[in-house]
Amino acid sequence: MRGRLKKLVMIIYKALIEYPTPFNLTYYWNFGLYSLLCLLIQIGTGLFLAMHYSPDMDLAFSSVENINRNVEYGFYIRYVHATVASVFFICVYIHTLRNIYYGSFLSPRRVVWVVGVVILILMIITAFLGYVLPWGQMSLWGATVITNLFSAIPLFGTDIVQWLWGGFSVDKATLKRFFGLHFFLPFVILGLVLIHIYFLHLVGSNNRMGITIRGDTGGSFSPHYTIKDLHGVFLFFLFTAGFLFFAPNFLGHPDNYIPANPLSTPEHIVPEWYFLPFYAILRSIPDKMGGVFILAAAILTLFLLPVLHNPARRSMRWRPVSAAAFWYFVVTCLLLGFFGSQPVESPFNQLGAVFTVVYFLYFYIVAPLIIEMESAVWTPQYSEYLQRWVFGNPNVV
Repeated sequence: MRGRLKKLVMIIYKALIEYPTPFNLTYYWNFGLYSLLCLLIQIGTGLFLAMHYSPDMDLAFSSVENINRNVEYGFYIRYVHATVASVFFICVYIHTLRNIYYGSFLSPRRVVWVVGVVILILMIITAFLGYVLPWGQMSLWGATVITNLFSAIPLFGTDIVQWLWGGFSVDKATLKRFFGLHFFLPFVILGLVLIHIYFLHLVGSNNRMGITIRGDTGGSFSPHYTIKDLHGVFLFFLFTAGFLFFAPNFLGHPDNYIPANPLSTPEHIVPEWYFLPFYAILRSIPDKMGGVFILAAAILTLFLLPVLHNPARRSMRWRPVSAAAFWYFVVTCLLLGFFGSQPVESPFNQLGAVFTVVYFLYFYIVAPLIIEMESAVWTPQYSEYLQRWVFGNPNVV
């Protein structure tokens, strides 16, 4: 027993103290840590809320109100859970974009990237399930619209929808199933996060230059990065507290404070803000089957990124044309989010369709063509010049 404890302590020591870390990491590398903190906060607050929540169609809304009004500090715990969910997605999206910009999805970190995409997909599913639990108007109709998408699957679509519902409509069985899955999936995500970190520590962290220096793998994680991360964590909690104490409902929807009514359809059904770009992509195709296919392709394309984008120099710091295209892609995602929040009418439908095309063009045509162009003009002399200019020595490869 003592030997196992000693081995565990050594694993933690090597991961937090001796872990070799590149010397030029920025605060963008902190967003993985912030995401882990968000996950732990979500699990902790979720366990507390589960003690007082009733997964019953007749009691769910009133049980949430009971948590807000009668349970000691219940309103605070619930707002922490709701606010940190949004902050969680902010951190994960920035973390993902940073990986794309600096080429952290390339070999030897492909497995790390694939596990991260799986975590993102499970996050989306878990967040959607949690959005249904308060059983407000947007919860009910959001669940109805999204689960109905599975009916577009040939042959088995209707059976899948009825299995998800536990009947012929969104009802008591649906709420209980969603509650059970919402409670279970965060622990699956936590396990995948540990696997994600394990594979990362096997190959080491990338850096913003995207290059390795012979004989120099950087310093140990502590004390430099420990202090730096603590400073970042302080700023993270400060940012989260700003939303929590001054605008806890800023990122929510007011219709979800109205009890669910299957006889009254909201004028404009929208998901949470972190789903809006995908929602805009979904509704850009009038055909249901086509919309489901495009939505799935928009997410699953991330798995193909190491194959589609394989530049000679991984970091876009050395590829200015790729960097410009990347920022146009970020703007495209923000605009898709805006169009997804607007009513289903002209011109938002047409603009959403246009930027959906731009979204896929970036992954499958624009970025690969730019990479080929940059590889053609990237001469050994130019590479050596940049490396000498940055590091002042010829040992950079």
